Amino acid sequence: MQFIDQVEVEVEAGKGGDGIVAFRREKYVPAGGPSGGNGGRGGSLILEVVENLQTLLDFKYTHRFKAEDGSRGGPNNRTGAAGRDRVIHVPRGTMVYDAETDELLSDLVETGQTFCVAKGGKGGLGNQHFLSNRNRAPDYALDGLPGEKRQLRLELKLLAEVGIIGLPNAGKSTLISAISAARPKVADYPFTTLVPNLGVVRKPSGDGTVFADIPGLIEGAHMGAGLGHDFLRHIERTRLLLHLIDGTSEDPISAYQTIQQELHSYGRGLANRPQIVALNKVDAIDPDRDVEAIAQQLRQLSHVPVFLISGVAGIGLDQMLHEVWQTLAQLDELATINH
Repeated sequence: MQFIDQVEVEVEAGKGGDGIVAFRREKYVPAGGPSGGNGGRGGSLILEVVENLQTLLDFKYTHRFKAEDGSRGGPNNRTGAAGRDRVIHVPRGTMVYDAETDELLSDLVETGQTFCVAKGGKGGLGNQHFLSNRNRAPDYALDGLPGEKRQLRLELKLLAEVGIIGLPNAGKSTLISAISAARPKVADYPFTTLVPNLGVVRKPSGDGTVFADIPGLIEGAHMGAGLGHDFLRHIERTRLLLHLIDGTSEDPISAYQTIQQELHSYGRGLANRPQIVALNKVDAIDPDRDVEAIAQQLRQLSHVPVFLISGVAGIGLDQMLHEVWQTLAQLDELATINH
């Protein structure tokens, strides 16, 4: 499945039906008056969030959407039929922007949530609407109004509470497969992960928390280097960042600093997001290397908890997850107090 997380589309609502000019011609009504009906309203364009979509792939080949026009009015004061609304399905986490002004129109995060992106035009008035004491036989009607037309940019930002970040080959995909039922592709070369992977991790209470493995962060990611520019936006929705560092790399401290610099450069508050650091692959580190000294350096740099783990061997995962649950609980308490 291709992962498409940003598209531009054109939407156009239906035109309102025209009003008509008509007069009554019944046999036993000698003073027949105007009877032209109003046109029906045009259909609207509506976005609706559905559960079974994960990407914006459906929009890759279809860029233009139009709703049905309203029908013209009929004689005997009959109003034309309204155009049918067109409902477009989108995944949870879709943000809707006006492509021309860059204004955020809606943030669609709940299944079943809807948003009207283009309203149908009003139907025109038939000549019966203009009947008055001064004008007993109006011979004009109004055309229906055009529907709204606009260019939209749809962006998908994954809805995950915990974002797993780190340089390529830090073991992010292996970790998410170890702590959840997700089964991402894992291999020993850079950029194995080309799309974000989601996994649901069960808390001791039985509730599930969504973790996202964010790929492609390297030095210069905020400027488009590697794959990071495309996926840094997905971290914006996370409440907690789990920074994974390859313990077997030549310089784990430099690896930590590289990612932190990218978060600062990208902005949008990512550098201030709560973090937990995990030194991964401790089962494969050279025995002569002082792992605890590296961990201590990371604690001094980050001022956050640092855990020694192995996604492959399952070392230290319970302690790390315990810290994740505690941190999320504290964030919940702060949110309650602030509200």
